[in-house]
Amino acid sequence: MELFLKYPIDVQEELLLQLIALAKHTEFGKQHKFSKIKSYSDFVQSVPIQKYETIEPLIERCRKGEQNLFWPTKIKWFAKSSGTTNAKSKFIPVSYEALEECHFNAGKDMLGLYINNNKETQLFTGKGLRLGGSSAIYEDNDTYFGDLSAIIIENMPFWADYSSAPKQEVALMGEWETKMEAIIDETIKENITSLAGVPSWMLVLLNKVLEKTGKKHILEVWPNLEVYFHGGVNFNPYREQFKQLIPKKSFRYYETYNASEGFFAIQDRNNSDELLLMLDYGIFYEFIPMSEYDGENSKAISLSEVKKDINYAVVITTNGGLWRYLIGDTVKFTSIAPYRIKITGRTKHFINVFGEELIIENAEEALKSACEKTKSIIKDYTVAPIFMNGNKNGGHEWIIEFEKQPEDISFFTEILDNALKNCNSDYEAKRYNNMTLNMPKVQQARTGLFYDWLKMKGKLGGQHKVPRLSNKRDFVEELSELL
Repeated sequence: MELFLKYPIDVQEELLLQLIALAKHTEFGKQHKFSKIKSYSDFVQSVPIQKYETIEPLIERCRKGEQNLFWPTKIKWFAKSSGTTNAKSKFIPVSYEALEECHFNAGKDMLGLYINNNKETQLFTGKGLRLGGSSAIYEDNDTYFGDLSAIIIENMPFWADYSSAPKQEVALMGEWETKMEAIIDETIKENITSLAGVPSWMLVLLNKVLEKTGKKHILEVWPNLEVYFHGGVNFNPYREQFKQLIPKKSFRYYETYNASEGFFAIQDRNNSDELLLMLDYGIFYEFIPMSEYDGENSKAISLSEVKKDINYAVVITTNGGLWRYLIGDTVKFTSIAPYRIKITGRTKHFINVFGEELIIENAEEALKSACEKTKSIIKDYTVAPIFMNGNKNGGHEWIIEFEKQPEDISFFTEILDNALKNCNSDYEAKRYNNMTLNMPKVQQARTGLFYDWLKMKGKLGGQHKVPRLSNKRDFVEELSELL
C-alpha cells in the first residue's frame, strides 16, 4: 500500500500498460489494436467507453465456453448482478486474477488496515460472521454463475473457512429465510468477534438473533464483538439502529466499496467516512464529471486530473476483462493525497424530472437532519416524482418505513424539505414559492413493507437493495398497492 500511496499515478499507468500487454492477443485486444497502445492517450483513442449492453454479446459467448475473447486466462465464473430491483440480470466475468489479486487481496488488506489501526484487537480469538448473497452457484455450459459473495466463498482458501461462520454449506444456501434460521442456529453458540455484510440484511439477521435468544442486545449474545465491516448501501440511515443493537462505545465500523466488477476502496482510518481508493488491485480508474455526463459518449479523465468535491461517474478497466466500463456509480474525492473518496450514488439513481438534480447524497443528508431533529429512525425508503398534471405542480413522493416514527410527520416533512433546499440549490430554486415543485409528500410505510415487496419479487437477501431514487413511479406504485 505504501508504494501506491507514494506513487499513485505511476502505479496506475504501469498497471494499465500491463493489462493491455496481457490482453493484446484476445479478440477484443486485436479488434482495438492493443499491440499499438503505448500510453493512456493511445488507450483512450483506441477503446470507447462501454456499457454492459455493448459487451453483453462477448460475455454471452464466453458463458457458452468460448475463451480468449476479452481476457487471456480461462474465465469460468460469472457474478450475477441484478442492479436495481427489477433490472435485467448482468453476468460480470470473474477471472482467476480478479479473485486473487483483487477480491482476496482486498479482504486481507481490510483486516490488515483494521489491525494496524487497532493494536489491541482480539479479532482472531473468535470467528467472523459473514452474511453473503442468497444465491447458490449454478452451472451452465461448463461455466458457473451466482452472487459474487457466493463465488468468493466457493473459492476461498480452506484456512479462511476455519475463521468464518457460518460454515460453507450454510453460507451458500439458496433459500433466504431458511438460510437465516440456519445461520442463527450455528452462530449463537460461537464466539463471534466481527460481522461482515450489507447493513439492511445484517439488521434483519441481528433482530432475528435477539428474537431467538430473548436477549436485550447483541453483546449479550456475542460479548467479544468488536467490528462490523459493511458496504453495499449508504450506512447513515442504519447507524442509530446498529448503535442500539450493539451498545458499545469502542465498537468499530469499517466501510468497504466493492461490487461484482471489483473491489475498489476501503476505509483506512478509525471513525472515518472516507474510503482509500486501492490502486494496485488490477483495476485502472477513469472518471467522468457528472456535469458533463453523456453515457458512453462522455469524455473521461484519468486519476491525475481529478479534483476534490466534484461528482464523478466511475469508469474501470480490470483484470477480469472489462475495458473502459461504466459501473454506474458516482463518487466524490475528499482528498487527493492520498486519493480518498465518498460514494455519492448511481448514475441512474437520481431524480431530475424538473431540473432539480436530486442525488442520493442529498437525500441521505436531508433524512439524517430530519431524523436528528425529530428523534426518529429510518429503516428503509424510496422516492419518486409526482408528475405535473394540468395546472398542478409536480413534487416528490417519499415512502418511508420508520424503525422509530416521528411524533409529527408534517414537521418531519418540513425539516426534510428545508434540508434538501440547503444541500441542493437546484431543488431550492424549483421549490421557490412552490413555482415548480410542491412540498414533498411523505407516506409512512407499515412495518415490513419493503421486506414483503422484495420477497414478492424473489429478491430477499445478499446484494439486493431497495432502489432509493427513481425518475419513474413504478416502485412507488407497487409499494403503495402493498400499503
